[in-house]
Amino acid sequence: MPQTVLVTGGAGFIGSHTCVELLGRGHDVVVLDDHSNSSPEALERVAKIAGRPIAAAHVGDVRDRRSLDAVFTSHRIDAVIHFAAKKAVGESVRLPFTYYDINVGGTTALVSAMHDHGVHRLVFSSSCSVYGDATTVPLTEESPTAPTNPYAATKWTCERVLADLCRHAPEFRVLALRYFNPTGAHPTGLLGEDPRGVPNNIMPFLSQIAVGRRDELSVFGDDYPTPDGTGVRDYIHVVDVAEGHRVALDHIDDEPGMRVLNLGTGQGASVLDLVRAFEEASGRPIPYRVTGRRPGDVAELVADPSKVAALWDWRARRDLGAMCRDAWNFQERNPYGYAP
Repeated sequence: MPQTVLVTGGAGFIGSHTCVELLGRGHDVVVLDDHSNSSPEALERVAKIAGRPIAAAHVGDVRDRRSLDAVFTSHRIDAVIHFAAKKAVGESVRLPFTYYDINVGGTTALVSAMHDHGVHRLVFSSSCSVYGDATTVPLTEESPTAPTNPYAATKWTCERVLADLCRHAPEFRVLALRYFNPTGAHPTGLLGEDPRGVPNNIMPFLSQIAVGRRDELSVFGDDYPTPDGTGVRDYIHVVDVAEGHRVALDHIDDEPGMRVLNLGTGQGASVLDLVRAFEEASGRPIPYRVTGRRPGDVAELVADPSKVAALWDWRARRDLGAMCRDAWNFQERNPYGYAP
């Protein structure tokens, strides 16, 4: 049944792609975003792809209770998908309390407002980083959690808060999706990753090198216990992640309480694997330089996505080549992102 869904951080990278999926499913979408790392232009492009506009776009901080109350008072919200957060591992090491304030404080403010306004269905944007420096891969939902950096710790803390919430307020239904490394872009080339300032994620950095905006990639460590010494991650196409959130909304009432699910491909790729794949997709050389390890990073994070496949028949359908081609298509069409 069509619903009215509040998407916090809906103008951001994953949020905007999820808005496209929700609109295509017939849902009405309300966005709350402070645009600290996003552009209002993304929502115009969401409407162009979907063939229909979002219901409303509110500019505000998810920690601001007045902004939240205004949204819930203005719209009859059925469910919330919560993306609004800071997300860079390296930055979180430098600014740990900022990350706790925004990520944990924003989540507690949001669920408090939801409860007061009678909205009890939440899909939460969690992260594979909660698993930490894993000793065995692939990682199941039952693998030990041991965050190694403040960003990961904030996501783990939010999961604990939401689990406690469901124990004390059993009317809540919460799905925490631990997705691995979202990347790529919408195949139309209209939506993609356009971070403010220096990119913290590798794919937009590669794209900006290929388009001539940056000189070279810093590879943080080549002495990890991996096949080529560089970090291995489970890269997943952002459209697959967006589809996962749309499917989560379909299944949020399947069981009461809090549930955790991985979203990944089950296939790992090293930093150098990604460099080579992007060179092939773009036809451009990617200069790189190996530097020391980055604080908070781990050797390998690869998903076991079998649980979500069994429960929802959901699987990632796009490979690493598609991720690189779509990311390059967006960057080539939009050399300066959403800016003129």
